[in-house]
Amino acid sequence: MTEKEFFDTLEEDGPPEGWSPALHALWFAEKGDWDRAHRIAQDDDTSDGSWVHAYLHREEGDIGNAHYWYRRAGRTMPDLSVEDERRAIIAELLKADGS
Repeated sequence: MTEKEFFDTLEEDGPPEGWSPALHALWFAEKGDWDRAHRIAQDDDTSDGSWVHAYLHREEGDIGNAHYWYRRAGRTMPDLSVEDERRAIIAELLKADGS
């Protein structure tokens, strides 16, 4: 799946089946449903889930908590805007998914 195809799915009522929880969380973040995105990321014990969880706390402004989740994901907080980071995460996860 391309990034454009990902963003085209935002017109649907829900994210496509078969995506990772991290991509589901990002889909809801793109739709403006931070709480649902956070619940999904919080329940995802993978490094990708921790990365999305970190991003979400950064987006909310809870930088201390974000740093904790970046460490859990084996990453550091990037020097990007939150929107650019979200797009970078989406691109990397789509690439890793092989969709």
